[in-house]
Order: sequence, then structure tokens, then C-alpha cells
Amino acid sequence: MAASDTTKTAVPRGSKQHRVLVWTLIVLAALIALVSSLTVWVKRQALDTDSWTKTSTELLQDDQVRQALSIYIVDQLYQNVDVSSRLQQRLPPNLQGLSGPLAGALREPAQRAVDQLLQRPRVQKAWEQVNRVAHEQLLAILEGQPRPNISTANGDVVLDLRSFVVDVGTELGIGTKLDQTLPADVGQVTVMKSDQLSAAQDGVKAIKALSWLLGIITFVLWAIALWLARGWRREALRGIGASLFLIGLLMLVIRRSAGNYVVDALTTGGSIRDAAHNVWILSTSLLAQVAWAAVIYGAVILVAVWLAGPAHLATRARTYVAPVLEERVGLAWAALGAVYLLVLWWGPTPALRSFLGAVILGALVAVGFEVFRRVVVAERRAALGSQERPPAPATTA
Repeated sequence: MAASDTTKTAVPRGSKQHRVLVWTLIVLAALIALVSSLTVWVKRQALDTDSWTKTSTELLQDDQVRQALSIYIVDQLYQNVDVSSRLQQRLPPNLQGLSGPLAGALREPAQRAVDQLLQRPRVQKAWEQVNRVAHEQLLAILEGQPRPNISTANGDVVLDLRSFVVDVGTELGIGTKLDQTLPADVGQVTVMKSDQLSAAQDGVKAIKALSWLLGIITFVLWAIALWLARGWRREALRGIGASLFLIGLLMLVIRRSAGNYVVDALTTGGSIRDAAHNVWILSTSLLAQVAWAAVIYGAVILVAVWLAGPAHLATRARTYVAPVLEERVGLAWAALGAVYLLVLWWGPTPALRSFLGAVILGALVAVGFEVFRRVVVAERRAALGSQERPPAPATTA
């Protein structure tokens, strides 16, 4: 009786309930992987000083962004320096009345001059240093350890670009001793309002804690799903590959849609909109890399599953490489190692450009290759055994 009850309550492998459980784990892992990818992007690009500094340098090298920055700097100087009076002091007495119109006429040439000035290596180096220091100090604010040059005036986080504006104004020849004459609030950019600071600090803590944890949970769920899918693991693995592929495509769509929304919300059109669009593209470059990595990994898994499947071309391919995989194992592993080293040198995905990521991916590739090799060898031996087996004797009535 007890045995009968157990048989009735047990969920047989391959049953509808069992498959629903496995597919639920795969879908749940995919959702967690999507969130994990977004947290990794924020951590590695927005919260990493080296990555942010590199991005800020690329921003200054972009024509649209540099033009917008030139307009901002000239506006700051014109709003806080009496350019007309300074020109009047330099003009002959009979031309001093033209100082006002001349100051207005010089505004656009000044913007072009600042644009050319920002292309100089020395100025770009200064910009890189300003952004590096500012990012380090901003992270200190978000981590609850404020430093000089980024203040929390009235509870707001304020980025101080005053020294950079002074250097550019001096190079432009607008005036001397600008550091003493310009108001203290010149170049002060409010990065975050006081009511956003607490949420941002909590967000930074959560991102740092979850970036690795979510990735580990994803792999654990995939492993459990594959372990439960005995007898139809190829199908489950195909589902994992397809989910990774779709996650990558979804992140690319999110990047594009969110970029359009942010740019439309913050700008009114024209060159400023183009500059904001370029800023978004450069600032989310790592997100695009993570998305394409998911697409590539998903495609590799799908190809591997197809290659190990019953398709005619896949079967022919396995038959072709079977002798090498069985009789020249060292050569097969050496070829795999060479290909993997070439991929590491290429570095098409962020994980391949870090030591830990390269080691983990290398281990997964090695395990997958060995499983594939054993399957191919077993198929070859089974085929050779059936060919050598003598035919069954004919039976007589």
C-alpha cells in the first residue's frame, strides 16, 4: 500500500510537471541574468573610476560633445566676466565704444577657439584628471565618505569644474587672475539633489552586493535545471542558450529605447540633442558589450547543442572529427587551447578581458569539450562495433 502511494505521488522524470519545473528554473535564471547584467554594467562602467575616466576622455574626443562643452564654458565665462569692459580697456580711446558689439561678435569665434583648445593633448589630459578626481570623490560621497572638491552643499552633491573653466578661460585670453575674479559658483554642476542622495547611496550598496550574487544564483539555477532534465538535457541546454541569446537582444533594445527616452526628456533638440545622444552611446558602451556577449554565448550554446544533436550535417561532422578526438586526444586539446588563446587575445566580451572571467569561461569550455569528445568517441565505437558484429544466423522452421 505504501509503495503504491509513493508511486502515485512521485513526479516522474519527463512528465509535464517535471518539465514545467525545469523550464520555470530556466526562465527564472534568465530573468535574474538580465538583472545581473544590468548591475554588472553599472558597477563596471559607472562605479569604476578607470572605466569612467576612459569614457570621459572618449566623450571629449567626440565632436558633438566637445562642441556642447565649448558652448557651456563660453556661456559660463560670458555670464561671469565682463568681456565688454575687458575689451574696452584694451581698445584705443576712439574705438572703446565698439567694445559691446565686439564682445557679442566674438562669442561664436570664442566657442570655436575653445573647441580647438579642447582638442589639445594637454587640455585633454587635464580633463581626464579632473574627471578621475571627481569620480573618486563622487564615489566617496555615495559610500558615505565625502572629500574636498565635491561638496554636499544644502544636501545636494555638487561637482566642482571651476578650475577647468578658469584654465580654459586663461588659455583663451579672456582675462588674467580669473581664479580670483570669477564667482565661487562658476562651474558648479549639481550632480544629485538632496532627496536623491540617500536612494543613490543605497543603490550603490545594493549593486555592489548583487553584481556577483545574482550571477552565482543564475548559474546555480541553470545547474539544477540541467541536473533535473535527465533524459532531455539537450532540450534544456537549448533553452538556456536561447534565453541567453534573447537576453542579449533585449538588453540592446533596452539600451536603444532608454537612450531615446532619456535624450528626449533632457534635451530640446538641435546640437544639444546630438551631443546627449553621443554621451548616452559612449556611457552605455559596456552595456552593449555585455549584451553582445550574451548573444554570442547563447549562439555558441545553440550551435554546440545542434552539433551534438541528430541532424544529418551534425552527425556527419561528428563522424569526420571522431578519429582525431579518440586517437589524437593531445592534438585535439592543443587545437582547442590555441583557439581559446586567440579568442582571449581578441577579447570580444568583457569577461574574456578579466583574469577570473577567462578562467571560468575556460573551465566551462574544457568541460563542454570533454563531454562532447566522450559522446563522439562513444558513437564511433558503437558504430564500429555494429559493423564488426557478425550477422545473426538464419533460423529454420
